[in-house]
Amino acid sequence: MLRPAGVLIAIQQSANGPQVWLTKRSSALKHHPGQVAFPGGKKDEADADLNATALREASEEIGLPPENVRILGAWSAHETVTGFLMTPVIGEIIEPFDPVAEKGEVDEVFTVPLDHFLDETRFSVQSRRWRGRRRYYYCAAYGPYYVWGATARILRAISDAATEK
Repeated sequence: MLRPAGVLIAIQQSANGPQVWLTKRSSALKHHPGQVAFPGGKKDEADADLNATALREASEEIGLPPENVRILGAWSAHETVTGFLMTPVIGEIIEPFDPVAEKGEVDEVFTVPLDHFLDETRFSVQSRRWRGRRRYYYCAAYGPYYVWGATARILRAISDAATEK
């Protein structure tokens, strides 16, 4: 059974255009150490819905106050190979904030221009063996960061939708 999870695609306007906030997960974590990800995680019983999950997790992981986010909507849920049904919640950051990485979960917090990920040529498909079978996944580089897996799949879906218009 897939466990519900919510991630926040936090977008902030800047002089250089919209920026997306991402994290580099702690290298000490048991699951997905060192991976680039949206702030987010599994739904807690106390969360009213997956919007609340995404906002709570962003507050815990990067110090983004929930009241500083205007929810714009949600993207289609994505199944992960680790057993989650992950719903991306899209939110606009209302006022600039100073991120604070949660030391136990996050090594780094950074932004990437949204335009970078709207360009489908930034993505490639790679593969690796996992649990006895070959798995294919999207990836996209940005400077020293390697975005892959569910995070890259969501960004690629957004890129595809943007180019369809």
